[in-house]
This record gives sequence, structure tokens and C-alpha cells, in this order.
Amino acid sequence: MQKRLNKFISETGYCSRREADKLIEQGFVSVNGREPELGTKVSTEDEVIVKGTLIKPSAVDKTDRVYIAYHKPVGITCTTERHVQGNIIDEINYKDRIFPIGRLDKPSEGLILLTSDGDIVNKILRAENAHQKHYRVVVNRPITADFIQTMSNGVPILDTVTKQCEVKQAGKFGFDIVLTQGLNRQIRRMCEYLGYDVTRLTRKRIMHIDLKGLKVGQYRHLTASEMAAMNAALENSNA
Repeated sequence: MQKRLNKFISETGYCSRREADKLIEQGFVSVNGREPELGTKVSTEDEVIVKGTLIKPSAVDKTDRVYIAYHKPVGITCTTERHVQGNIIDEINYKDRIFPIGRLDKPSEGLILLTSDGDIVNKILRAENAHQKHYRVVVNRPITADFIQTMSNGVPILDTVTKQCEVKQAGKFGFDIVLTQGLNRQIRRMCEYLGYDVTRLTRKRIMHIDLKGLKVGQYRHLTASEMAAMNAALENSNA
């Protein structure tokens, strides 16, 4: 059975589909000795080479793939670029090739998922798939009822208005927010628009997976029950 080249590469854990497209466009991929086009379809019989490395097809049952929950500390950068000091890959130092699903900016901490399964990245991240991400945020001045209402209804940033979301006060200077989209520095920009500065931002949960039992800097493999719930939730999600 043939599949698109970017999907074939992402399923092996080499990178995400989007990154695979970039590699194809940049001429780092060959199929049977020839440079392919975007949209090229391949099968397990084809020889796919990325940056000089032969890419082996992934197992159909996904038993060769890795799914990790990591409690990212402040100061770690969510990039696979190894030349970046404090990159997440060197910090975890996992034996197999993995990459983060999305990102948390350097000043933020909390839950981030890493995997060798590039096929699930977009399914989790795309806003239209509406998978929740829960954050605890602390700001530099007291929270007001107007602040909570405005944040909930949507804030104009980055030439758009953020989607309506769930926001609840958590102490004098804190609030919990549940997002289904992931604009660049979204929470910080939303707060800045309302005249607040974020002093601490922690992601507590992605979908049904949370930080329970994970100290800062620790990681763990997802459990069988977590994986079953994730597969069920992603079954009808667009990639």
C-alpha cells in the first residue's frame, strides 16, 4: 500500500509531517535514488533516504514508537536543534530519536509530550481538532472579574481574535485557562493586551494527560490506558 512521502517519513519517527515537507523541499530526501516532489507516494518496497540515512518503515502496530510525558523546567528550549544550548533533546537525553509535540516557550514550564510518531503531531495540535491544554498562570497584579470575562470571550492578538475558552480565577494573582488553540505566546500576548505581565506559566494538562507524579525535569512513558484514550480521541482528528 502506498502513502504520501511525508507521512511515511513521519511515521518512522524521523520528524513531523511538516518537517518532512521542508526536508523534501530542501532536497534532503531521495526515493530510489531520485529527488521526489511534494506529494510523492511510496511503499515499503521503495528506498527512502533522508540526509544520507536509510529510513525504515515503522511497525504497523506502533510498537516501535515512543510516547513520553515530560515536566519541562524553565530555561529549556523546545527544539530538536542540538546546537541550541539547553535544547529539550539534550536535556532528556533519551536513547532513541524523539521530538516534542508543539512547544512551551523558554520562560514557561510544565507538561510537554515527546514522541517518535510524527503522524500524531498535527492531530493533537490543530485547533480545529479541539484538544484541550490546561495552564495555570500567575500575573503581576490582582485578577479582576473583567479580566476573567474578557479572557474567556476572546482577545485580539496576532491579527485574529482568540477562541472563546474556559478561564477561572485561582488566587489573587492567578488563573486557570483551558485552550484548544496554540497561537505563538498566546497566553502571554492575551495578558499583555489587558495590561498584565505573566510571572509564571505552567502547563498542567494536555488532553487527558497531566503532570501527576512528575517532578520538574522528570519524564515518563505514557501508560497503556493513556495511549488507549489518546488513540480513541485522535481517531477522527485531522492531520
